[in-house]
Amino acid sequence: MSLKLRYATKDDAALIADISRQSFFETFAADNTKADMDKFMNEQFTKGRLMLEVNDQNNIFLLAYHHDEVAGYVKLRESKPPHKLQTRNSMEIARLYAMQNFIGKGVGKLLMQASIDIGNQKSKEVVWLGVWEKNPRAIQFYTQWGFQIFDETHFVLGDDVQKDWLMCKYL
Repeated sequence: MSLKLRYATKDDAALIADISRQSFFETFAADNTKADMDKFMNEQFTKGRLMLEVNDQNNIFLLAYHHDEVAGYVKLRESKPPHKLQTRNSMEIARLYAMQNFIGKGVGKLLMQASIDIGNQKSKEVVWLGVWEKNPRAIQFYTQWGFQIFDETHFVLGDDVQKDWLMCKYL
């Protein structure tokens, strides 16, 4: 499959917000209540909030395309790392999603390699991410890339407090 990557610009803010919401919903709706998903999508994961992320200078968004169709995206973030990584020069892979019809077709691999390459270009010691403990497909994917669990945190989806594992990979 022929895939291409490009850096997102502020002109992509609405597109990124839409695909963020779509991919999150498709990934997690089946494993959560409608009430929790609705609350999260309508209060925390709004289109307006997501559009603002694109203009934040601490965020990098990459879009993956198959011809003219968006196949996935990644959001990289330079922010304060988790406590156990505070002495490390790190970068977070805040979101990495393949659109539903592109899962298993190399989109995640392309986005992950680009994320690691950017981490290396920025002389980062480690890249890290959070993943829901009940998302075995993602955990397996990250483990195959050499990520290891180093801590855990809570993620609130609606009214449900969930456990996320924090995983990192040393570069």
